[in-house]
Amino acid sequence: MLPDMEQTKPAYTVHQLAAMAGISVRTLHHYDHVGLLTPSTRTAAGYRLYRKADLLRLQQILLFREFDLPLEEIRRILDDPGFDLVQSLAKHRRTLEERAERLAQLLNTVDRTIARLTEVDMSLTDAELYEGLPKEQVARWKREVDERYDPKLVAESNRRVQAMNKEQWNDVKAEGDAVARRMAELMGRPASDPEVQATIARQHAWIERFYPCSAEIFQGLGQHYAEHPEFRANYDKYRTDLADFMRDAMAYYAEHTLATR
Repeated sequence: MLPDMEQTKPAYTVHQLAAMAGISVRTLHHYDHVGLLTPSTRTAAGYRLYRKADLLRLQQILLFREFDLPLEEIRRILDDPGFDLVQSLAKHRRTLEERAERLAQLLNTVDRTIARLTEVDMSLTDAELYEGLPKEQVARWKREVDERYDPKLVAESNRRVQAMNKEQWNDVKAEGDAVARRMAELMGRPASDPEVQATIARQHAWIERFYPCSAEIFQGLGQHYAEHPEFRANYDKYRTDLADFMRDAMAYYAEHTLATR
């Protein structure tokens, strides 16, 4: 800690200055002994007293020490007749800014490394992405996706999924499950029902976590849920014919909400 120039008293004892600057009395004694910081005055009893000029010099000493300069070199710099205090402080400031930038970069690097090594923030592996599914089925799904969907949307979806960590992926799965369960509870209501549409809006937002989903894509996806045997089975496990209810609600949302945006 450096002494506060605005709060200086006429003179400080060695103990007062040491406490203010965050250094030891022994260090101040040593600085005096080597001629680096000699107190301006002494009491009649011989005790050291430091005044404002001494505090300013100590500030320079401590700043130079931050940059690991030897004491003898610091003394030579400060005793140079051409030494300019304001210019020196400005140079210290620039150096400290550069050091702060480097430290910020290092902190960011360390944070990223910790995140990578922490279970909750490690990137998903293919095994985790398709956990519990037969490899043959996964391979077939990938072929169908490549054949059926716009390659740009597929690439964007892959990019977003690969950027997710495990926690984010678990959140995505939980939201998809929650939407399906709520839609199963709402079955029997018309597709235009406000609660049905509010829930299907969550489905649309869920899809858009993977890729931009237009009205046309959303409506076609709902149709796919109802027609594709595996998608249908996935939704029907929540409630029989849920895939049809999802299709109708998604079509209504596409026509009356997405198409009007």
